Amino acid sequence: VRPPNTGYRLPTEAEWAYAARAYQRSQPARYAWSGSYPPTTLAGNYADARIADTLVDVVPGYDDGYRGTAPPGSYPASPAGWYDLSGNVAEWVNDYYTVYPSAGTTLVRDPLGPVSGQHHVVRGSSWRHGSISELRLSYRDYSRGPRPDLGFRIARYAE
Repeated sequence: VRPPNTGYRLPTEAEWAYAARAYQRSQPARYAWSGSYPPTTLAGNYADARIADTLVDVVPGYDDGYRGTAPPGSYPASPAGWYDLSGNVAEWVNDYYTVYPSAGTTLVRDPLGPVSGQHHVVRGSSWRHGSISELRLSYRDYSRGPRPDLGFRIARYAE
C-alpha cells in the first residue's frame, strides 16, 4: 500500500522478516524451531514423510501429520505468539520482488521495495518445502499468481 495508511493490508517484507526472525528473540532466528536443520520436534507443516512419494526434497525423518495444508495454529507459536510463519503455506507480502545486489553493504530501515513490478515477494516455507535453504526464515521467493501452497496474512498499523 502506498502511501502507508492505517487500514488493513499485507505486511511489508521487512515487517514479515522482523516478526519471524527477531521480534521477542534475543538473537535473530535461523529457523522457526530451536537448533539446526532438520527439526527434531514437531515445528511446522513442511514437506515430510507423508508426501515423499510426490516431492523430491523432504525433511529427513520428519512427519508433521499432514500431506497438504494443516488447520491454522496446529503447531507451536513463535516466542512472540505468531502461528505458522514457517510451514503450512508460504505468504504473499505487500512488496514487489527485486534483487538487492548491495544488500550486504547498505543499511536500509523498513524498506517498502520497488513501487511497481511483475511479482510479489513470498516469504516463509510451506508444506511443499523441505530443503535446508527453503526452511530458513530468511528464505524469499516470488509469485505472480496463486498456487496451492500460497496464502496471506493481514496486517494493520497500530495507532
